[in-house]
Amino acid sequence: MNAPAKTEDFASSIPAGVYAETVLDVTHYTDRLFRFTMTRPQGFRFRSGEFAMIGLMVEGKPVFRAYSIASPAWAEELEFFSIKVPDGPLTSHLQAIKPGDQVLMRKKPTGTLVLDALTPGRRLYMFSTGTGIAPFASLIRDPETYEKFEEVILTHTTRDVAELKYGFDLVHEIQNDELLKEVVGDKLRHYPTVTREDFEYRGRITDLISSGKLFTDLGVPPLDPVIDRGMICGSSAMLKDTKELLEKAGLDEGANSKPAEFVIERAFVG
Repeated sequence: MNAPAKTEDFASSIPAGVYAETVLDVTHYTDRLFRFTMTRPQGFRFRSGEFAMIGLMVEGKPVFRAYSIASPAWAEELEFFSIKVPDGPLTSHLQAIKPGDQVLMRKKPTGTLVLDALTPGRRLYMFSTGTGIAPFASLIRDPETYEKFEEVILTHTTRDVAELKYGFDLVHEIQNDELLKEVVGDKLRHYPTVTREDFEYRGRITDLISSGKLFTDLGVPPLDPVIDRGMICGSSAMLKDTKELLEKAGLDEGANSKPAEFVIERAFVG
């Protein structure tokens, strides 16, 4: 494995039109998952839920991948939540970063998991698997989410209980933040599930929607296109199956250019 480029070498090889930001903190959750924060470029603007292209110089060439920005639009730092892929062109190197290293980021964020892409509703579901929780980490810490919705339900499905910790940490952070807890109140509900271990909630989110168990557990009625809105981020199979379930319930897919009842982030697969 090539170590991340040293700062002095890095500076001389930064491509034009790209930010080079400093890593501030790295947290390894499991042998598959880690989180890191880095400095936010002055003047960099994004909407909560968008993604950016981040990367490293690998063997003298920039390697970029799409990463949802996990921090909210108001944050002073940028946060990302990543899977570790042993042979991944980027993640095999990215997982070795440490505070003081530098990471590349292209200057234009984009994405469909934004509040602007949804029509008004009362209840917002955020369906996520694995590191697909990242854009929702941004949105659940944005006051605008709670201005637009009376209830926000974050579902997060992983293989093992240990992989849920990032989601639990996010909710704990909100509950202990003086400003956020006033805004969020009791509007945020967290529904974590696992597929390979015993846990309070077990199973694929698509199975829990199909069987109705999700709604029974939460004490809410089934999906209603008049009231409910959805956002989906996860593996390609999960995107396809969840999309079909929402469409079966009468919800239409939206986009930045044509808001509707649910949106999908197709740039992410993990």
